[in-house]
Amino acid sequence: MTNVKNIISTSVAVIATGAMFACVAPFASADSTQTSAVVSSRSFPKASSVKKNLFAESTSTSVDENSKWGGIETLDVPQTESQAEKEAAAAAAAQKAADEAAAAQSAAAAAAQSAAAAAASRSEQRVSIPQVDLGKMTGTGAELASFSLKFQGYPYVAGGNTPAGWDCSGFVQYVFSQFGISLPRTSGAQATVGTPIASLADAKPGDILANGTHAAIYIGNGQVMNAMNPVQGTAVSGVSVFGGAGYSIRRVM
Repeated sequence: MTNVKNIISTSVAVIATGAMFACVAPFASADSTQTSAVVSSRSFPKASSVKKNLFAESTSTSVDENSKWGGIETLDVPQTESQAEKEAAAAAAAQKAADEAAAAQSAAAAAAQSAAAAAASRSEQRVSIPQVDLGKMTGTGAELASFSLKFQGYPYVAGGNTPAGWDCSGFVQYVFSQFGISLPRTSGAQATVGTPIASLADAKPGDILANGTHAAIYIGNGQVMNAMNPVQGTAVSGVSVFGGAGYSIRRVM
């Protein structure tokens, strides 16, 4: 029984081996035949045109005006300025500054001219003030008042007390010094010298009218000779020059 099984097993193995060789031979034969039949051919036509430079900048575009780009077409993108634009802006700014400076200078010149015209007008008004005829008066006071009128038009200089320039009390001090009378330097001190006079109706030419802010020489008819300010200088004016403030009337001669 065992021998029969061995014989059968051997027979099956032989048959299987023979079948394998029978299958391999045709495949090898077919592969060899097909390999020898392969023919090479060109799959793509030969390129004959010159390709454009793909890196060159595009010079024109065509965009549909109805195209929608998600709102990007409405973005406010800041624009940078070229060097030429920056230089032009700087030149424009410099020109504007120059124009403004010229306008300011013109305005200053116009203001100065207006001030000069106003001063001239005031000068004319001073001339129109009725002058007191001191020639008919006698006494040292009248002589001093007449002498003071010689300085009409002289300059006003704060702190000064000479014809080169004086303020109100400096002018009074200088005029009285020419008659040998020494007065204090300030208007407040000058308001205390000599003999007090009760009212303007009793005042005489040569009397001093003074308070803590102003001093003047009375020339009669309600008028005084005084150094007023840098614009009006030294001139005749009414006693209203005191601006309604009280003042002393003092007689020293």
